[in-house]
Amino acid sequence: MSDLRTFRRTLHANPELSGQENGTQQRIREMLAQQNANGSKDVGGTGLLYSFTFGEGPHVLVRVDIDALPIQEINSFEHKSTVPGVSHKCGHDGHTTIGVGLIMKMLSEPYSRGSVDVLFQPAEEIGEGARSVIADPVFDPSKYDYAIALHNIPGAPLHQILWKRDGFTPAVQSLIIRLQGKTSHAAEPLKGFNPAYAISEIIQMARTMEVVDEQHEDYALITPVYSTLGSKDYGISAGYGEVHFTIRSWKQEKMERVCEVFSGMVDTIGDSNKLKVEKEIVAVFAANQNDHHVVDQIIAAAHELQLRSTERVKPFPWGEDFGLFTQHIPGAMFGLGSGENSPALHNPDYDFPDEIINTGINMFYHTIQNLISS
Repeated sequence: MSDLRTFRRTLHANPELSGQENGTQQRIREMLAQQNANGSKDVGGTGLLYSFTFGEGPHVLVRVDIDALPIQEINSFEHKSTVPGVSHKCGHDGHTTIGVGLIMKMLSEPYSRGSVDVLFQPAEEIGEGARSVIADPVFDPSKYDYAIALHNIPGAPLHQILWKRDGFTPAVQSLIIRLQGKTSHAAEPLKGFNPAYAISEIIQMARTMEVVDEQHEDYALITPVYSTLGSKDYGISAGYGEVHFTIRSWKQEKMERVCEVFSGMVDTIGDSNKLKVEKEIVAVFAANQNDHHVVDQIIAAAHELQLRSTERVKPFPWGEDFGLFTQHIPGAMFGLGSGENSPALHNPDYDFPDEIINTGINMFYHTIQNLISS
């Protein structure tokens, strides 16, 4: 545990953004080489895949994420980020360390049957990592019987296990809307086409489409996250504007319907304001559907470890690209409590608690054992 704690804090001090995790990849490889775990394969760009065969039986995929966020850390402890504007504010340094620790445990206490692959996945924060892994010829989702993952949960007691059947996280994607009009003199705005009015209409229209009740099966949020318009030249009526939204829904089908309708209405508003409309979809996260059998094995593992486990009534509202794996492989994600007084995910003062590293390792190890045995 001392070695793992040091490793986690080294990752925390040296964070890397999505798709740029070259140093992290190398640190994982070096740490595991010290444990005689070699033969890893590069996957998804800056990811790593370690494969272990113990005998006949089910093949289990364990996924941990490795990227950091573009957030300036405000902590002052010794292992604080050394990279300006970048830090581990979602706990992926801890998730990575749990993956390394799981491999160490499997080497010292091998299973009697089955196969296990541990995937250190890049670019989760921007919704591109799972997609790049699945598209990589090195990775074949069809060979896996099960997939499991975890995420630390600030606000939940340390070591508590949070589980949920079916939807665990929603479908999420972001939509960039670019509106090209025509500038004019600010004294004669009718001689140009100012996107400001269209942006206002689009934002108001988005609010009418929302179903904000999280208990409703048609729950959908369309959240404005960024906007820009014109320039700071007070004699010019703006001729160009952008507005960005993040759209989320519990179900993949609902997300697709909302996006289709919303996109069509944006086109209509753009036409009525004589604007050229361009749209771009980014940061796509598939809905994470937890398989009942896999969840049952997670619950059993928590019981075996004498950990408090709690059923989550509704899905967590944030996006998680592990959902793309659950579209190909029967799988499940569970939550691991990181402290009732912990700062929230993506807060500038957040830090992953070292106390739950071993809990995560043991939860993975026992869940795998249960899946292999079942």
